[in-house]
Amino acid sequence: MQPRLDYFKASPDIMRAVYALNVAVEHSGLDRGLLHLVKLRASQINGCSYCVEMHSREARQDGESESRVHLVAAWRESPLFTERERAAFAWTEKLTRLADGPVEDADYEAVRAHFSEDELVKLTVAISMINTWNRLAVPFRSIHPVAEEARAAAR
Repeated sequence: MQPRLDYFKASPDIMRAVYALNVAVEHSGLDRGLLHLVKLRASQINGCSYCVEMHSREARQDGESESRVHLVAAWRESPLFTERERAAFAWTEKLTRLADGPVEDADYEAVRAHFSEDELVKLTVAISMINTWNRLAVPFRSIHPVAEEARAAAR
């Protein structure tokens, strides 16, 4: 698979704005570990290999266990996640799959039980941000960095 377009080169002004919002999310005060896991879950749903690889790697670099990183895809069936993380994953899935149906009051109340209003706005923007990155990386075929061993195995 070959990349289709370098969106940073093609439209630097808008990409600077996108990047600035990303920086604001990163410095919002939300727990970095939670941000990694939420970004990973949205990227899994969206089939964004670039972001799945990046957020898995970054989560591990920041101390997340290999088990928890692998089990994000099956978070409902795993006892390894806190109630707060589960609420964030459910909110992530609901917002990433908006076309599947409305965000019901029950969805809002479930996440609101674990996040303040301020945190919920920040979490929602973080979810929107990773969905933006996914919607850039997938259609333009951003290629994630691959270790040499993986390249050799793929041949």
